[in-house]
Amino acid sequence: MTDPAPGEPTYFERVGGHETFVKLVREFYRGVAADPPLRALYPEEDLEPAQRRLLMFLEQYWGGPKTYSQERGHPRLRMRHMPFRVTPSQRDRWLTHMNAAIDTLDLEPLDEEMMRGYMNHAANFMVNAQDD
Repeated sequence: MTDPAPGEPTYFERVGGHETFVKLVREFYRGVAADPPLRALYPEEDLEPAQRRLLMFLEQYWGGPKTYSQERGHPRLRMRHMPFRVTPSQRDRWLTHMNAAIDTLDLEPLDEEMMRGYMNHAANFMVNAQDD
């Protein structure tokens, strides 16, 4: 994500800041919790730690607080996801729930397009195995 021009709000600020990303992540994980094949990718019994990590990552990526890097270092998304078998089917399940969560945000069309585009790119980037 590029920095805005001086005096211009960041994407994070433009879409509503922390509360918007809290809602996005909460709604996304509501879908994950109800999707057994996707839920199986999350080894922790409680989804709260995963929720917190995703919230910190997305806020930082979109121009908010740098908490993710302060606590966890460089995101290294693909490396962090390598222990998990992420197939095209799992990617599609992930995107279904993420897109449903984005639907709850009432974003401006350009902001919605940017978010969906990034999520699609990130989901494709995580695929590291083929479906059986």
